[in-house]
Amino acid sequence: MGFNGEKIMKTKVTVISRFSILALVLASLSFAGLASAQESPASKSSSPSAKDKTFMRKAAKGGMMEVAMGRLAEQNGKSDDVKSFGKRMVTDHSKANDELKSIAEKKGVKLPSKEPTEKWSSDKAYMDMMVKDHEKDLAEFQDEANNGSDPDVKKFAEDTAKVVKEHLDLAKETQSKLQ
Repeated sequence: MGFNGEKIMKTKVTVISRFSILALVLASLSFAGLASAQESPASKSSSPSAKDKTFMRKAAKGGMMEVAMGRLAEQNGKSDDVKSFGKRMVTDHSKANDELKSIAEKKGVKLPSKEPTEKWSSDKAYMDMMVKDHEKDLAEFQDEANNGSDPDVKKFAEDTAKVVKEHLDLAKETQSKLQ
């Protein structure tokens, strides 16, 4: 093999090397495209509807009110049962609020953040409000769990409805002790 043979060999090696690099680049791009395609449908298919977003905003606002009123009940309640109920509201609704915030951030939904300013009047007024409020909340959470469109929001509503039902039962029990 003379000079011409070496040149042909070198050309073949160069062509094969370029094809190998091209194949690697295409494979890398294909995997990157596949990875992003797998992420996209999940985030698009679980985009909250307008109704879901309204529910999330109302739940966030109500949750913040429950925490604010619960703190007031802990501080100002006369009855130990009312103070205990208030403490439970702060604990449970803070947890639910954090979970809802996490879902909202993932979904790109802006929730209200202004802390409500609540005033304390009496144990009885607080417990009456808690019964009425939890009856309304339970219906709204159950409706979202059954009729919502976003699976994450529906699951949050379903799980939280169970806790709201416990709160309603406890609120009625506490309310009955005050009369």
